[in-house]
Amino acid sequence: MNLRYSLHKIDNAYNPPFSALEYSRFKFGQTCYAEEFAKELFDGFIAKHADLILAHKEVILLPSPYYAIPTASNFLCVFFKKHLNNFLFRHQRPACNESKIYRHQTYVEDYGNMDYEQRVQLISNDTYYLDRNLVSGKLCIFLDDIRITGSHEHTVNKILKQYNVNGQFVFLYFAELINTAVHPSIENFYNYFDVKTARDIIRIMNSASFCFNTRLVKYILLLDSPAFTEVITNISRKKRSELLHLAISNNYHQVKNYQENISKLKTEKSCQLT
Repeated sequence: MNLRYSLHKIDNAYNPPFSALEYSRFKFGQTCYAEEFAKELFDGFIAKHADLILAHKEVILLPSPYYAIPTASNFLCVFFKKHLNNFLFRHQRPACNESKIYRHQTYVEDYGNMDYEQRVQLISNDTYYLDRNLVSGKLCIFLDDIRITGSHEHTVNKILKQYNVNGQFVFLYFAELINTAVHPSIENFYNYFDVKTARDIIRIMNSASFCFNTRLVKYILLLDSPAFTEVITNISRKKRSELLHLAISNNYHQVKNYQENISKLKTEKSCQLT
């Protein structure tokens, strides 16, 4: 049995019921907004579905699929888990467990501009792994930041079917596009609302609550040479080193589109593999 819950319903694309500026910063790694969004999402969800949570002995929380570099939704999941565990503690229940769907991504395109069919086609070549024994028979909460076309939900359901996983599944979103007349490319309007230049990336990366995520890493590795140089010369040596290690951990050094900037990172004397 599936349940879907979204905190914010997007009907007017260019007047969303949340701050597009904060959402954009969240998508590029400013986790103070993930913390804020998680609290809002938890409060809205538990007000309607506390009985559902308490009806299950085991709750599994899963962010959107990733391999080695967390997605923005993973940080949303981290803060949501704290609120959920506090709720479970107050009701003398065991803490929730956390799992993830491992994803080997095969593309560099940003599907934020694509429609449903294009998105499903693009991600259909990815490979996924789920620990069936951990999640089967449990209440599984699949948490993502936004639902635009439903391609993510479609993919997760396909994986659950592939692994023959039984249980109750909740698809949980901070926001959901409900106006089908709006083109899915509106997602990138939100994603890049406050990210237009290299200076915007530098500002976010040097903020107190910054953490690397998949979108940010891919964005930097696809920058043209002047913009890439501007970014890496205006962040700390520690961040340059972390960027390189994350890129390698996700096998981006084997993706042609990323190799030039990874090579530049690797040859930086201040960013050796140590």
